[in-house]
Amino acid sequence: MADFPLEVTMRVLAASELRLDLDVFDYLILALYFITVLGIGFAARAAIKTSADFFLSGRSMPAWVTGLAFVSANLGALEILGMAANGAQYGLMTLHYYWIGAVPAMVFLGIVMMPFYYGSKVRSVPEFLRRRFNNSTHLFNALSFAVAQVLIAGVNLYALALILQTLLGWPLWISICLGAVIVLVYITVGGLSSAIYNEVLQFFVILAGLIPITVIGLVKVGGIDGLFDKVRQTPLGEPGLHTWQDTATTDNPLGASWIGILFGLGFVLSFGYWTTNFAEVQRALSAKDMSAARRTPIIAAFPKLLIPAVTVIPGLIAIVTVKGLGTGGGNLEYNYAIPALMRDLLPNGVLGVAVTGLLASFMAGMAANVSGFNTVFTYDLWQAYVRKDRSDEYYLRVGRIATVGGVLVGIGAAFIAAGYDNIMNYIQALFSLFNAPLFATFIVGMFWKRMTAWAGFWSLLLGFLASLTIYLLHLADVLKFKTDLDESFWGAGVAFVVAVVVAIIVTQFTPSKPEEELRGLVYGLAGPTASGEVIMSGDKVWWRNPLLLGGIAVALALLLYIPVW
Repeated sequence: MADFPLEVTMRVLAASELRLDLDVFDYLILALYFITVLGIGFAARAAIKTSADFFLSGRSMPAWVTGLAFVSANLGALEILGMAANGAQYGLMTLHYYWIGAVPAMVFLGIVMMPFYYGSKVRSVPEFLRRRFNNSTHLFNALSFAVAQVLIAGVNLYALALILQTLLGWPLWISICLGAVIVLVYITVGGLSSAIYNEVLQFFVILAGLIPITVIGLVKVGGIDGLFDKVRQTPLGEPGLHTWQDTATTDNPLGASWIGILFGLGFVLSFGYWTTNFAEVQRALSAKDMSAARRTPIIAAFPKLLIPAVTVIPGLIAIVTVKGLGTGGGNLEYNYAIPALMRDLLPNGVLGVAVTGLLASFMAGMAANVSGFNTVFTYDLWQAYVRKDRSDEYYLRVGRIATVGGVLVGIGAAFIAAGYDNIMNYIQALFSLFNAPLFATFIVGMFWKRMTAWAGFWSLLLGFLASLTIYLLHLADVLKFKTDLDESFWGAGVAFVVAVVVAIIVTQFTPSKPEEELRGLVYGLAGPTASGEVIMSGDKVWWRNPLLLGGIAVALALLLYIPVW
């Protein structure tokens, strides 16, 4: 981080190389989008009567809306700039982040965990931990989640600023502040409903912006076969066109073995993110009933299977068509893969749609982070530990103030993200620190009723410290990993193992909660709606059955691996 000012200067130079020549029609498309986004926010305000309306949309959303919002909330900087950067840097091994690193966990969330979340009527993931364990576990998770969300919001802000800087030539800090204000207005005014309806709109806008880049790019390089031939002539070579070959060792573009991919990414990081990250789970909690809540992440899994076509493939196109990308030859980091393709491939009119799609993706990601932050701050920190037993109007007001505070901190976090040449590496480091130990604590506590309250706290804390230790030793070059991503895989795996072992040991020396207090929170102890029977049963209408839909999604993920094995 010591070279941060120099790195920012290099980004400014890169942005000047990527200046886009927009015409009046392009600006009109942008203006129409911003007006629509703000209009949705003000329209949603009319439905906000209580804090539950503001934070959870009154639990009234249909499954198709929450499902599209669920996947759109993840289509932020991580998905667009980050995955395109990974496609350029690591080749088709980036597909692991989708087919093994997302879909199975999304299905598991819908089938197994949503009955506990939705059935217990908790308002957040930290609140579930308070009921299952104790206040100490709840407070630690609420604080760590709040910190993680503003840091990730900063990533989305930084990515948004890169596009505005490229588009308008504005200084980075002005672009960051402008992007923050736009998101701040519609979340503060319309709450979660505004975020969700905008995320549905943004899902289609994002696709409209990215599909032309992919199609025109493939035409330019001679189709998918021509693209693969050209990738073989880059430093990626043949290994960049496979997903599992050469993973018996770390001699592959990702620098990770199959153990790290399966356990670190496919299990710990993936399940830790998708099943416990409240910024995503919040969309399912806003669904109108249990069936809709369970189907929310499973519906989202189907478009998730195909998103690589407009993220990873453009990354490959960029590495074979954009001179100097990732080599320093043109000051172009991997993060600039998508903007560079926009500059080189798109005509006016289409260019305006693509820019709008990128802005929509970053706003969707940041809005998810901010809406998750304001809910946890209000319910799990302010109401629980600072001001109890106040009126509902009071907490609604606190939520709006928290939104402003979260955005302001996110602005500062954006400058931290600016210190990384591949923001995906930064994101994965955050996930290994916060999500991996949380998932271990969560899954053991959910399926082992003997796990004690203090076992929950110490497993969460020591798992976090274990991952942090691995990360710091990696930065100090004491532990040798081939890539930053390989470190995040192993850091997540170590955090998970430490958390599980600590949970088992501490349980032997501390008292367990009475079964009556665990009903609806632990598998096998039926509550009002959450029980083993609910988990294994399906919707009465066969085509809405979560077990059937989830099985199809996982099968498709496995089948898609075959051509690129």
